[in-house]
Amino acid sequence: MIKLVAFDLDGTIGETVLMCIRAFEQAVSPYAGHTLSEREITQTFGLNEVGMIKMVAGEKWRDALHDFYPVYEKMHEECPAPYEGICELINDLNKEGVLVALITGKGEKSCRITLEKFGMQGLFRSIKTGAEDRPNKAEAIEELLHAYHLEKDEFYYVGDTVSDVAACNKAGVACLSAAWATTADTAALEEANPSKVFSSIKDLAHFLCRIRKRA
Repeated sequence: MIKLVAFDLDGTIGETVLMCIRAFEQAVSPYAGHTLSEREITQTFGLNEVGMIKMVAGEKWRDALHDFYPVYEKMHEECPAPYEGICELINDLNKEGVLVALITGKGEKSCRITLEKFGMQGLFRSIKTGAEDRPNKAEAIEELLHAYHLEKDEFYYVGDTVSDVAACNKAGVACLSAAWATTADTAALEEANPSKVFSSIKDLAHFLCRIRKRA
């Protein structure tokens, strides 16, 4: 029985991954001393923006962080809405009494900016954001399991990366892989998480509906 579904944010709820990379490159490169490559930026993924910026800007990280947020918010105009169908899915889960949470590697401030831009501030029962010193999604999952007194087979996490699959495996819960973003590596997801990769939000919604009906 499904009692809680937690969603990732970037690449799962909205097409924001490339926007995040561009904002990071523009705002932080001056403090890194060179134009940051996409590879340099993605190697910091898993940490929140404080941790990401510390990795590449060193002692200048506070100034870089100060400059990052306005750039991030401005660039969000390129991505003003979440994926079509995701809010409907979340609303349907809420109406049926399924707890819906958000677990993201983003920091609190960038997460808040995105949810405000998407008009999704009130949709989640709980929001867990990232840490600056380590990937912490497995910890966040375990915190929610404890907080809501859930068995592990009552919890599903929806995320778009192989690292999401690894976090779910570590926490002992099921990962449903979102492969609808342009940045999704579908082949890698299918290798890491066979039979649980979804190419559209509609397919995911149908799967969750079947699971609930079986219960």
